[in-house]
Amino acid sequence: MMNTKGKRRGTRYMFSRPFRKHGVVPLATYMRIYKKGDTVDIKGMGTVQKGMLHKCYHGKTRRVYNVTQHAVGIDVNKQFLCTTSLVCLENHFLVATHHHSLLRSFCSLLYSDI
Repeated sequence: MMNTKGKRRGTRYMFSRPFRKHGVVPLATYMRIYKKGDTVDIKGMGTVQKGMLHKCYHGKTRRVYNVTQHAVGIDVNKQFLCTTSLVCLENHFLVATHHHSLLRSFCSLLYSDI
């Protein structure tokens, strides 16, 4: 094998869709309403490549700081090793609506009164 260093290397199972969930993306994904301060889980969807973040951000849970028509702005921290110390960069990303969802435990807190 060659020494692979691609952008999406090692994501065979990470970005794959679950069993019997392949094909067209459900409309509920597009119709979901997000507000500033909502807590979202970042989870890349392999069927839609546009607006997908790098694999190092997959599985992170962060707050929304900006809402646009087709995307949501999320503040994400990225840790990496620089020489001998651990460096933490704060990044601001616009993530397409396919690649994140409301935090499930947060949703249960919101709708527990209803």
